[in-house]
Amino acid sequence: MSLSGSATRMTIFIGETDQWHHHPIYTEIVHRAHHAGLAGASVMRGIEGFGKSSRVHTTRILSLSEDLPVAIVIVDTDEKIRAFLPQIDELVSEGLVILDPVEVHRYVGRAAAEPA
Repeated sequence: MSLSGSATRMTIFIGETDQWHHHPIYTEIVHRAHHAGLAGASVMRGIEGFGKSSRVHTTRILSLSEDLPVAIVIVDTDEKIRAFLPQIDELVSEGLVILDPVEVHRYVGRAAAEPA
């Protein structure tokens, strides 16, 4: 699989402690994105941020937070990203989802393993 040219980036902002059936939501999103055949997904843990509650969450030692911000970034064709949105709607009850048009300059997926 390879992806180049116009694409869409989906960024999902949630809290680190957000759960889906006793597992982190970010784990469920990555597994579902993989199962859906999307080009790739990455989870990034924030060091500081705030959202709807306006409460600042930070990694600083004097105000150590248990619910740091997490961003999940997925890039693929616009059609595949938009087809994946209903799954995000199912999983994320509080959070922010952003869709951005992007230009992919180089992405080369791993070639299928050849039989020995």
